[in-house]
Amino acid sequence: MSLHIRAANPDDAPLLHELVTALAVYEREPNAVEASVEDLRQSLFGQGATAYALICELDGQAVGFAVYFFNYSTWLGRNGLYLEDLFVRPEHRGAGAGLALLRHLAQLAVAKGCGRFEWSVLDWNAPSIAFYRAAGARPMEGWTVYRMQGQALADFAAHGMPSRGA
Repeated sequence: MSLHIRAANPDDAPLLHELVTALAVYEREPNAVEASVEDLRQSLFGQGATAYALICELDGQAVGFAVYFFNYSTWLGRNGLYLEDLFVRPEHRGAGAGLALLRHLAQLAVAKGCGRFEWSVLDWNAPSIAFYRAAGARPMEGWTVYRMQGQALADFAAHGMPSRGA
């Protein structure tokens, strides 16, 4: 069995959409994927794309993927690498694909001079938490992720703070 990691290309957009959808199912959000194949093609491979995708193949068959982008730390004065998604098809877990993807990204972060390699994990996802801990990663105690999206984002952009009722 031979694992190979390669940069995804525009022709991989349908495969990436399939894998993103499988990840959403795994994360108990089967209807959460709003992106179309074309959305992924444009956002990952179009002009000005700032996110990147990797495909992990086992004996020529796509078994997993990762999507990442570079962020920035003012405290370090250096870029960081942020792992948005990492997923290996359930029937191929245990073959080393997830570890290979994670290590590939760590090597990329080091090669690019990044000061950090970060990601988020759902608090109920015990198998992933154990996997990341075994790799040497540690949770960021005391930090909570905040998000604005959809109508809340549009409203805040247009009007600022919501009124608090008098």
